[in-house]
Amino acid sequence: MATKATLVVPHQQLQREGIKQKIVPLEGRNRKVLKDIGNLVKDRAPEGKNQVEKKNKKPIIVEENGATKKVEQKNGDEVVKPVRRFKEGIPIKKTFTSTLSARSKAACGINNKPKGEIVNIDAKDGDNELAVVEYIDELYNYYKQSEDETKVNDYMGLQPDINAKMRSILIDWLIEVHHKFELMPETLYLTINIVDRFLSMKVVPRRELQLVGISSMLLASKYEEIWAPEVNDFVCISDNAYVKEQILVMEKAILVKLGWYLTVPTPYVFLVRYIKASVPNVDEELENMVFFFAELGVMHYSAVIAHCASTIAASAVYAARCTLKRSPAWTETLEHNTGYSENQLIDCAKLLVGFHSGAAESKLKAVFKKYSSIKSGAVALYSPAKELLAESSSDQ
Repeated sequence: MATKATLVVPHQQLQREGIKQKIVPLEGRNRKVLKDIGNLVKDRAPEGKNQVEKKNKKPIIVEENGATKKVEQKNGDEVVKPVRRFKEGIPIKKTFTSTLSARSKAACGINNKPKGEIVNIDAKDGDNELAVVEYIDELYNYYKQSEDETKVNDYMGLQPDINAKMRSILIDWLIEVHHKFELMPETLYLTINIVDRFLSMKVVPRRELQLVGISSMLLASKYEEIWAPEVNDFVCISDNAYVKEQILVMEKAILVKLGWYLTVPTPYVFLVRYIKASVPNVDEELENMVFFFAELGVMHYSAVIAHCASTIAASAVYAARCTLKRSPAWTETLEHNTGYSENQLIDCAKLLVGFHSGAAESKLKAVFKKYSSIKSGAVALYSPAKELLAESSSDQ
């Protein structure tokens, strides 16, 4: 539960921008189990001549290409039937869904592997039902197809009373509130997504911008958290800038405007998958660095409107590997699982590294402070990727 310690929004900075602050058994149940009513019949009709002859014929077991097959003689012809193979006494399972998926991929040419070695990052999760290995490729293909539906374009032209800098101040404060409440990372990315989508649909006056941020995080917390902060927690943390009733009214207005559409692919959805694809050197240092770049990206308006969620996630991985000098910076496994080549990520990665280089001197320090702590491995204190900065300077 969130602490009652007040985390006050930097009013002076905001004001300069014009913002105010037992299952019961059924009786009489007499149905027999399936095997008792027909699955197993003990007394069968006497076998005829054909059945006797067939019974006396012994099958021939042959080996062909390492597979065991049973050969039966029928009217002088040999009928080959596959025999179920076993591994350590347990039959090898192959579901109908996996068979259809394999056929579909083969028909579409998806099984054609790119050049180079591709690591199966889901091999260790074969026995984990929660990993949904059989559907993981289809899931992420759907995520990438549907992310365009929730991507926002440049909407500041529709907002006469706020600008991109005000949005960055708001997101910087929300990152700090999120860290203070110790919420799930999913909550932060969904909060920012809700804020941007609402601002792209509704004109918001300056005095209500912070209210939009509070209500968006309340919604995201209810959606993602087991124990969400209470409305009074948000009233307290905003230094009583708004009352409870205002937050609830804004919460309803956001839901109506978004059509209650909250199940969206945020950058976090892709970050989890792309970090996993950074084999073989996936460690805590790399993970912290990736999330550092991702949060820098979603805080800046220029990155959010120019790049979709999966691009920001993949570029964060690429920028992190360059910063930590992981070689190669981009692998065939990453390209296969993200769907992006190195050239497709260069522009966004340069943008993220540029944010990193200026983070220490920026007035918006929530992300920098968060990832300068020992708990986050102090990855924000690492030197920016010089090669990407050099390329960015030469382009300009």
